[in-house]
Amino acid sequence: MSDSPLKVGVLVGSVRTGRFADTVANWFVSEAGRRDDMEIHVIDLSEPAIVEELKLNLDPLGTPGEAPALAERIQGLDAYVVVTPEYNHGYPASLKLAVDYVYGGWRAKPVAFVSYGGMAGGLRAVEQLRQVFAELHAVTVRDTVSFHNAWEKFDEKGRPLDEDASSKAATVLLDQLAWWGVTLREGRAARPYEA
Repeated sequence: MSDSPLKVGVLVGSVRTGRFADTVANWFVSEAGRRDDMEIHVIDLSEPAIVEELKLNLDPLGTPGEAPALAERIQGLDAYVVVTPEYNHGYPASLKLAVDYVYGGWRAKPVAFVSYGGMAGGLRAVEQLRQVFAELHAVTVRDTVSFHNAWEKFDEKGRPLDEDASSKAATVLLDQLAWWGVTLREGRAARPYEA
């Protein structure tokens, strides 16, 4: 059994100009960063090198070149938190492309969700993502953190107006992610997962 911190990737799924993802992701990363059982790695799909890598993946004649090898970054982590908005009752195309591109890197690892949007708070996007990750042999964490009408729920400093409730929800999510992360990491070490 390893006592080393879980390597948790926080995947920021929106790439839109002027996105609200930065506010939500920055808050969540600050919450997760308080824990000593996790090492947080932010993977922002709007990073120019990732954008270029995913564009090359769309081009059958393209080659990755010096892109950051998104699949390798994902593969090296123990668990994930996907920060996603809801667009038209679904999740962003950029997120779908990245998830499919990584493919096998998600196997036998836990995935949690932080969502935001209008009245549904991004929960319809999360439900669709659960189906995708199940197909990729990942385990999704039951509890989510969601912000309904998110742009009205944060102050000018990027902190939730109801900080206590938001922090409690993040703690529940992170506790569940930690349990699954350690359990699955030990399981993969004892017996490699075959899909």
